[in-house]
Amino acid sequence: MSTISVKRSPEILRIGNGAGYWGDNLDAPRRLAEVGRLDYLTLEYLAELTLSILAHLRSRDLEAGFVGDVPTVVESLIPALKSQAELKIVTNGGGMNPTACVRAVAKVLEAAGLGAVPIAAVAGDDLLPRLRDLQAAGETLENFDTGEPMTAEILGRLASANAYLGATGIVEALQRGARVVVTGRVADASLTVGPAVHEFGWTWNDWQRLAAASVAGHLIECGAQATGGMYSGWSSALSLDNLGYPLVEMSADGRFTLTKPTGTGGAVTFDTVSEQLVYEIRDPAHYLTPDVDADFSQVSLTETGPDRVLVQHARGNPAPPQLKVSMAYRDGYMAAGTLVVYGPDATVRARTCGDLILSRLRQAGIELARTKIECLGSGMVVPDAWHVPPGQPAQLGGSASTVTEVVLRVSAHDPSKAKLERFLREFAPLAGAGTPGVTGYTGPRPSPYPVFAYWPTTISRQHVQPTVEVHTASEWLKSSADGSVHA
Repeated sequence: MSTISVKRSPEILRIGNGAGYWGDNLDAPRRLAEVGRLDYLTLEYLAELTLSILAHLRSRDLEAGFVGDVPTVVESLIPALKSQAELKIVTNGGGMNPTACVRAVAKVLEAAGLGAVPIAAVAGDDLLPRLRDLQAAGETLENFDTGEPMTAEILGRLASANAYLGATGIVEALQRGARVVVTGRVADASLTVGPAVHEFGWTWNDWQRLAAASVAGHLIECGAQATGGMYSGWSSALSLDNLGYPLVEMSADGRFTLTKPTGTGGAVTFDTVSEQLVYEIRDPAHYLTPDVDADFSQVSLTETGPDRVLVQHARGNPAPPQLKVSMAYRDGYMAAGTLVVYGPDATVRARTCGDLILSRLRQAGIELARTKIECLGSGMVVPDAWHVPPGQPAQLGGSASTVTEVVLRVSAHDPSKAKLERFLREFAPLAGAGTPGVTGYTGPRPSPYPVFAYWPTTISRQHVQPTVEVHTASEWLKSSADGSVHA
């Protein structure tokens, strides 16, 4: 499809984000689209853990590997897509398999009579098939957290290797007329940068405006965390019912106001926005994205009205020469089981039961690589976090000696799946051969699950180029049927 859209130059661009991670509220995108009067709805689903899960799913089914929520959410958005001609969707929910995700979305749109809607698949982030060639070209792929070199043994166990793409592929897709853009591993903030660059006609060396859009994308990428979700100052006076998800009203100079739809729960204040601003950024003066080296240190926040915060004064420097690469490699199996232990000295009883599980395994000749015993509710998970001064009533938890009900959780990691299956069989016997007060042992026995360890590295951006393919929903389905489009 070669249709080129006619770019408009809006005075104010409204971009809202209806998902902060895979598993976020399925109704939030629909509610935001219905009342947000958006130009763009972004859906941010990916994290390092998510990519590992998607890699595992793709290893079992070549048509899997994308976020399964995407087609469901698009189906809920059909009324908005029909009634709001300007509404566009941008999501990185394509994960490990953008084209398979596009085909699933195309089926939804075709069934709703929207077969003419152009959909883009943005890929190019998957480096797994190219790693040996990249090493030959001089890329070391060392772990940037630990400095460890990439070994042949770990290379042989890799399940995924995805570079963090920037907004260039999104912009190309929008320029080619896409109304729905589905990407692989595009950096979270870039989902917002792309629409801003496309609509305002910014250049790729306009570092100040790119930084401003990156701040906007960073603030809304985690969904309701910018509108009162997880707010450290929460009290019962802050309603989280019908929680409003964030949107930004951006002007061509990069300044923007963060807000939420009128009548929704939560709050947009200096405090809620500032907490999200500093969330997971490491060096505030150098927040490195594929699009720009953004300086958050001079950003100012000003409350301009109820649930309205003006954000300005971001600064930008040239984009870093390296791109981050998220790798996951197979690292054995994990398993965990839980029991409830109640009564006097519940913590001591639970700890004894945990020790019994591991002791009986050793008696059976089984040693596990790693194990952990936790008594949830006793204060052992976060020691001293809820310390109550003498003479004051306990509010959350209490001392281990006074707690009368805890959840025992014993987890284990080992290269052998069979050893972990044997480990999980030691929980139920505690109902009759453990300490008194054991319950919660009914229900199906848990199963071991594969573990993917994380290997972060960097690669020269010259080795990574996004690929963009745009077709109507109907054309995607026809192409998949005759084999001309491949995952």
